[in-house]
Amino acid sequence: MKKRGAKEFGQSHYRIIVFIHTMFFIIYLLEVKIWQTELSPVWPYLLSLFILTQILRIWAILSLGKCWNTKIIILPGVQIVEKGPYRFLKHPNYLVVAIEFIIIPIMFQAYFTAFLFTILNGAILAIRIPAEEKALNELTEYPISAWLKFKNLKNVNKA
Repeated sequence: MKKRGAKEFGQSHYRIIVFIHTMFFIIYLLEVKIWQTELSPVWPYLLSLFILTQILRIWAILSLGKCWNTKIIILPGVQIVEKGPYRFLKHPNYLVVAIEFIIIPIMFQAYFTAFLFTILNGAILAIRIPAEEKALNELTEYPISAWLKFKNLKNVNKA
């Protein structure tokens, strides 16, 4: 996308996101190993929710197509994707990650990991989402798209 004139935003916090995600798995595995936790008694339900969450992720990625990436890379003037889960949510993959940071550790009763990384993820998303929103507002017709999405949701509620 950069070869087509796309611009990258949020480079300063991207390393923090990668660090948080990497540390999530390290701390999770350490907690399970040190405390010798076992599968939660409700693991089948958690696994089902995890699978549904992955379906949402795949749906989001397929909906974005060639525009999908883990960074904030915006092609100026590109039409905002409003299909798939983007009809209902602005940032469905962030919801997926938030759910994963809860479900994966709880499935193995790693409650410290679930608590810590839910907070860390919330903190980084408090930086990430405004940066992404700002980039979309600057380079696309995102404000109009967001207004239309809200208008469509209001109509859904009336039905």
